[in-house]
Amino acid sequence: MDYNYTNLYLKTVNQLHDYQIPTNITSLLLKYRGFIAQSELEMCLSAPMKWIGMYIALASLVCILAMVADLLHGFRSRKLWFPCRYFRINAAFLTVISVAMKLPLDLAGSMMGHVDRLAKLGSMAFMCTMMANLLPCLATMNNNELLSNITALCLLVVTLVVNVCIQIPTGVLSASFNYNQKLIRDRIYTPHEVFIYTTPMIGILASIYVICLAVLLILHVCSSLAILRSKRIIESKYQQGHDISSKDIQPSPGELLTIEKLHKHVSNHWIMAGSGSPQFITACFHTTSASGVICLLVIILHTYTMPRTIEAILDKDYDSDYDSSMIVIAIVQYIGLVIGTVAPLSRWFATLSFKVSSKIIANHFNVFKVERYWTQKLYDWKHARINLPFRSRNLEVVIETLKRLISNICIGLQNGVVVICKVIALIPFLSMICFLYCFRCMKWLLKKVFPLLGNTFEKLEGNNDLRPYVLQLEDEIELGERTLKGLLKSVKRMIKMGVKKFDHIDDHDVPCVNCWRLPVVNLTSIAVSLPKIQKEEVDSLLESVSEGLEYVTVVEKCLNATDDHVSFQNAAETLWREITLHKKWLGNNLRDPDFRENTAKQIVEWFRDKAKNIACSEARNNDNTGGENDDLIRRSIGANSMYRITETILRNCHTNIDATVSQNELFDSLSSMIADIIAACLTNLPQAIITKCHTSVIEEREASVYDAAQLLGETTQIIETLRVRDIPNMDPSDLPFIEKWRAFLVNP
Repeated sequence: MDYNYTNLYLKTVNQLHDYQIPTNITSLLLKYRGFIAQSELEMCLSAPMKWIGMYIALASLVCILAMVADLLHGFRSRKLWFPCRYFRINAAFLTVISVAMKLPLDLAGSMMGHVDRLAKLGSMAFMCTMMANLLPCLATMNNNELLSNITALCLLVVTLVVNVCIQIPTGVLSASFNYNQKLIRDRIYTPHEVFIYTTPMIGILASIYVICLAVLLILHVCSSLAILRSKRIIESKYQQGHDISSKDIQPSPGELLTIEKLHKHVSNHWIMAGSGSPQFITACFHTTSASGVICLLVIILHTYTMPRTIEAILDKDYDSDYDSSMIVIAIVQYIGLVIGTVAPLSRWFATLSFKVSSKIIANHFNVFKVERYWTQKLYDWKHARINLPFRSRNLEVVIETLKRLISNICIGLQNGVVVICKVIALIPFLSMICFLYCFRCMKWLLKKVFPLLGNTFEKLEGNNDLRPYVLQLEDEIELGERTLKGLLKSVKRMIKMGVKKFDHIDDHDVPCVNCWRLPVVNLTSIAVSLPKIQKEEVDSLLESVSEGLEYVTVVEKCLNATDDHVSFQNAAETLWREITLHKKWLGNNLRDPDFRENTAKQIVEWFRDKAKNIACSEARNNDNTGGENDDLIRRSIGANSMYRITETILRNCHTNIDATVSQNELFDSLSSMIADIIAACLTNLPQAIITKCHTSVIEEREASVYDAAQLLGETTQIIETLRVRDIPNMDPSDLPFIEKWRAFLVNP
């Protein structure tokens, strides 16, 4: 680097000799050259800090966009308690959050400008808002993920709190230099008066934010303990509801389930998934309401500082190495603070999802009653046995005593936190009750003034037949009729959105292969290779097969998930991509010009011979390499399947396939065979829908039922079409397997 300012200073000092300045003065001035050089070096090294500040703003913007995405998802799905779908506690977002929190974590940086200090405060307020937003996402994790992620969050927040606590008493957050040159010229200041002044309010706000962060962290830990137990309670009730719903949905041999039964089954499971959603239950926790109150307090306090921040920005009162990027950070994080407050405050309205009765009001005011699920996990740990790697009676007694002591302290703290949260939660609860009764009074007045509006506000019909499928932690609290009807409307809307129209499916014999997709793909490859077929017909076949394979894939993934079947399915998927993208089959061009001179029989024989050669070649390669890889397995499966199919075609199709059989006739025959296989496979759609409705992973249950509802809507016409056809009188458990179809058709 060039020491421009240092060289200029030395040049100026040397010029003093021309003015006969005493040597002792110039020598004294030369002693400062080291400080000037060091200052210039520091300026050069701190130049990238402005871009680091922009990086902090970018990380904050990523968090804001994730929160906005959650808000849009909540509005779109009509869940105004805004579940966490995009903004979650995981390794990626914790890293982004740690970058966004660099300002309060920075102990070495000098931040003496007013904008600098308020930006650091804004980062702390932004962190409070993000933590309040993230609380329901704890319910989306399994036990191991919850432990690791909550530990990582604790480390981040504790580090942040400790760093800020170190800065508060040192005056880093409240002290500032005054560089107002006009004031310096107007009168003489002492050095302390000229350069340094303090703003105790910033230190007070920093202390409040530190307390809010610590409280929010405690709320996350307490909620995690309750989530672990509440999931088990909900899972137990879900199994009871699933057993009740499954009684009327048992398939019979030779008969498909009716659409009405499938609608009812999907609706029942959607009610269970929606009311028993771990995120919805967490959103109804008192800790979530308390976090919303804290979030409201933080935005009020930080908004109080914004006029002074704007004034400081206009005065360019920033004096840190981050330079003007501090302005961007302060503005971006305040926008995030405003946007991030929407979800925590909206979760107050989760209370209105339940019937507001004297019982529920009394339950909220009984703040000293702590439900069992809050502390049950701690009691389980208290009574659990610790297996030591060595035997020592005295040590076991000491460890057991310490464990019980620590458990009792944790249980007491948990009870205390819950009671305090219940007291705090009374603020939003009473606000919501007042809002609800004001709304009811307004509705009553409107009905009196405008009688024609009476029908609009009629009492909702009872849905008592759905009550057994409503899952709640506490039996005495009932889900409101409006909420229940909203869940029912949402599942009907999902089914309706998925409705599609399909052409009819004919009935024919089914060739035998150990996978539904594999024969369809191989038969399609033969059809595509026929050169005398119009391009429009080939494209139409590809489009129809692609649409059919979409549902065949669903059936296979739901009902044929064994390792043997999965290897065949992977081979079929690879072959299909090759056909649709490159018009090739195992590397062979399906548009080979030589096919133009061949008859239909010769083309089928070409596929048979090519499949046989590939299968033999792969077998030899396997012997030479001493093992198999995935590519060899897929090629071998595809070739063997093609060989069997072409042998079947040559032996059975039209009994006498020779030069008299045109390519058009062969194309029609292949299309019919493809339709046969797809039709046979799609008889399993009702069972696939039932399987999707029931998943053992509680965190994935709502998404799985959502997929089932959409699948039901998309395949309603297919199921209705197949119901009027003759279904083989097979055991329903055999229907998902094509080899069982083959065995039944050979020996009915």
